[in-house]
Amino acid sequence: MARRKRVDRWFEIVGAAATLVGVAVLAVLVLALARHGLERLSWEFLTSFPSRFADRAGMLSAWVGTALVMLVTAATAVPLGVAAGVYLEEYAGRGWLRDIIEINIANLAGVPSIIYGLMALGLFVYQLRLGFSILTGGLTLALLILPVVIIATREAIRAVPLSIREASYALGASKWQTVRDHVVPYAAGGIATGVIIGLSRAIGETAPLITVGALAFIAFLPPPPVSATFPFMSLEWVWAPFTVAPIQIFNWVSRPDPAFRNNAAAAGLVLVAMTVGMNAIAMFIRYRFRRQVRW
Repeated sequence: MARRKRVDRWFEIVGAAATLVGVAVLAVLVLALARHGLERLSWEFLTSFPSRFADRAGMLSAWVGTALVMLVTAATAVPLGVAAGVYLEEYAGRGWLRDIIEINIANLAGVPSIIYGLMALGLFVYQLRLGFSILTGGLTLALLILPVVIIATREAIRAVPLSIREASYALGASKWQTVRDHVVPYAAGGIATGVIIGLSRAIGETAPLITVGALAFIAFLPPPPVSATFPFMSLEWVWAPFTVAPIQIFNWVSRPDPAFRNNAAAAGLVLVAMTVGMNAIAMFIRYRFRRQVRW
């Protein structure tokens, strides 16, 4: 018993040290970005288009494009991923077909992102003729994070105690009512964690988006989603050309003028802030679900 306690203690120390190393590296990177980028971070920087002059360049088109692409990604990957995870865990019977699906999902989670870009180029751009648009970029990233969302959903559902299902069945609830009203809300915390991980990966991707036609320089915004005529909503923006913040950062870093590196650092801070904000929203949703389950 004493030896096991010592092993547990050492494991706790090693785990805490590894966590502190990761946090320290992240803090150093953020501080480095802040040291070079805070002087350029301003309202004018956020509301100006890119320029060949470093002091006039902004990232309006980049952060708007990132937000719109992530909107399409979340709207596509989250419902499909959660539905697929629920089906595989609650409805799919045991058999060779389910085993093949599970193996393929696990393999797809480790495929390099550029492969998804090449697949999207052939499927969305050339076969479905969606063009080099925001819709294509969002669907590409949705495919990229879909295995992560499915795996996280399945693990979260698997962690729901069997007694919850049995109590629901004992009160006369159907299979669908049990899954909808008890299993999924109870597993919402784990599902939200998987969604956070997937979206955090997607927001920093560049290779698949370059493959499907994301521009390195764009000086206009997509059409607005609201129109003055009935039905007062427009989806023209999904067909618009786009760029995203990581590509804009790469473009500035590759410039010979050192002043553009400060712009890249400022854009990096904006990207970090967007990621933190997106994660905060997901954590708030997770908290609300957990609170409802507790009561």
